[in-house]
Amino acid sequence: MSAQGRKVLVVEDEALVAMLVEDALLDAGFGVLGPAATVGEALLLLDRERPDAVVLDLNLAGENSSPVADVLAKRGIPYVIATGYGAAGLPPGHRNAKVLAKPYDPAELTSVLGRMCPAV
Repeated sequence: MSAQGRKVLVVEDEALVAMLVEDALLDAGFGVLGPAATVGEALLLLDRERPDAVVLDLNLAGENSSPVADVLAKRGIPYVIATGYGAAGLPPGHRNAKVLAKPYDPAELTSVLGRMCPAV
């Protein structure tokens, strides 16, 4: 399945991790929005553009990203939560979200995103 034309918003506060995710997405043919390092930045980007999917870090420098997950769920935008806390740390209302445990293989991320968002 080709990733061509699909945009993924990266919400990640660790610059190195964000760069690695961005590189993996670009290598797989996805377009990249962001990265957004805070809840506020992510919400601003979501007000401007509608991504096909989102990679969402659960903890953004001590700030919980559940407000972003709430907006994504409300708008029907698929997302994967990338976290070191595992599924047990998911916010209420998002217990069924797809989770990638950090550290994860970039190939696993692109595979998950390829299944989550429709080809264009």
